[in-house]
Amino acid sequence: MTSWAEARKAAHAAASPLPPVNVPIGPVGGGPVTAVGTTLAEPLRAVTAVPAFDCSAMDGYALGALGGPWRVVGRVLAGPVRADVATSPLGPREAVEVATGAAVPPGTAAVLPYELADRRGDRLEPTAPPHQGRHVRRTGEDVPLGADLLPAGTPVTPTVVGLAAAAGLDSLTVHPRARVAALLTGDELVHTGGSGAGLVRDAVGPALPGWVRALGGDLLTARPVPDADADLLTTAIRAAGGDVVLTSGGAGTGPADLVGPALVRLGAQPVVDSVDVRPGHPQRLALLPDGRWLVALPGNPYAGLVAALTLLGPLLGGLGGRPQPELPTAPLAASAMDLHGTATRILPVRRTAAGTLERLGRDRPSNLWGAALADGFAVIPPGWRGEPVALLAPPA
Repeated sequence: MTSWAEARKAAHAAASPLPPVNVPIGPVGGGPVTAVGTTLAEPLRAVTAVPAFDCSAMDGYALGALGGPWRVVGRVLAGPVRADVATSPLGPREAVEVATGAAVPPGTAAVLPYELADRRGDRLEPTAPPHQGRHVRRTGEDVPLGADLLPAGTPVTPTVVGLAAAAGLDSLTVHPRARVAALLTGDELVHTGGSGAGLVRDAVGPALPGWVRALGGDLLTARPVPDADADLLTTAIRAAGGDVVLTSGGAGTGPADLVGPALVRLGAQPVVDSVDVRPGHPQRLALLPDGRWLVALPGNPYAGLVAALTLLGPLLGGLGGRPQPELPTAPLAASAMDLHGTATRILPVRRTAAGTLERLGRDRPSNLWGAALADGFAVIPPGWRGEPVALLAPPA
């Protein structure tokens, strides 16, 4: 049985990043932004300077020199540069009315904001002395042309997309998100209505799209598979598609647990066979002969979530080219010290006003109530004696 820390490390290290693809950052005016959620496969490099021209940072007047008064000789608004005004050099006693973001003429010494200007006809005087370069944004001042803005391995967020657009890019070279195909095993599961008479409502299937998305993948399908025999499951795994096959249920070693026998039939290469963690120790990671990965989660919902955080999240991070993040730590209230046993425990917790973590309870393998209330999940190592503990973020 693999320790929790080693299992998490092995899942990330086993996966090579998916081959880079070039994707658009997204259309203007709505629609999907296809780059968000991927990872940069190469540095983000500016193909234009920001700003791309000398421009005004304020509404006011571009001044040809600091000493006034000046004569206002024209106006420049934001938009295409007018050759008759913005490209004509200013004389030392000349000024041009400018809007924020508008190009300033060559020779602009400063921009005098409206609130500091006294204009009478075309004669302009300051109410406070201007300073050299004040309120003028010079070409490349924010982003120089050709600058490497972000390194490879950076997650692409909406803000990264905005930076890429400002830097003149229409597309990004990224490692794509892994595609996940899920198989839900268990003849006792029902997919609508409630539980009863030996039947249990499936709680994992409805949660999987969000869990997978939050952990860095995209769920292609999630379909039930009967518990009849390992051949049915073997066939379903072969036909599942995607980069990762995710099974829910049947991950242990009991007579109704068919994932292990199916992996033997498939000739899969095991990476993790079980994890010394509670809940969720019957979880598996294996490499299939065709290069896809299989992650097996236990069927109990909270145990399945713990296994997803342990194996699926790090695997998807490795496939996406993302580094394994260091987990933050925080003090855990001493009331949790009644834990016993040698396994790592994963407990739903919330932060108190004092900044410590407090155990929520309602954390049996079959119960998602505590997890739904949690600010995160405390990782309690074997032999814990009150030191700060690592904190897993909830998949949100």
